[in-house]
Amino acid sequence: MLPFAPPPEAPIVAYIDGGARGNPGPAGYGVRIEGADGTLIEEFAESIGIATNNIAEYRGLIAALEWAKRHGPRAVHVRSDSLLLVQQMLGNYKVKNPGLQPLHARARLLAREIGAVTFEHVGRSLNAHADRLANTAMDAASAKA
Repeated sequence: MLPFAPPPEAPIVAYIDGGARGNPGPAGYGVRIEGADGTLIEEFAESIGIATNNIAEYRGLIAALEWAKRHGPRAVHVRSDSLLLVQQMLGNYKVKNPGLQPLHARARLLAREIGAVTFEHVGRSLNAHADRLANTAMDAASAKA
């Protein structure tokens, strides 16, 4: 008889987006967390002051991974329309920008602490909710600037 093995945990899906108006400029990110079946679990956004698009994208990733770490899922599937971020997190591109290196290191550490984190590059149209949230955050950052 085979030993009992619990079914693998279905991953949550984290849609992330970040942007800056002016690059660098007023920046923010948006995160939408969904269950594996597409049901909304939570969404949030934050203005981060003046930053570049890539920094905002990484801040969104870190926020999503920190959320996952706090809430306990051991499997997270990250969807982003940033090809650079996805390829860097997959190890296919080097992180040459000194401003991104500590953010990349933080994201890698969080991913290891969570357990199973996968990454997927998606087209902008499939990331509309996170894009909407990021734009709301950039609007708030612009109002403060």
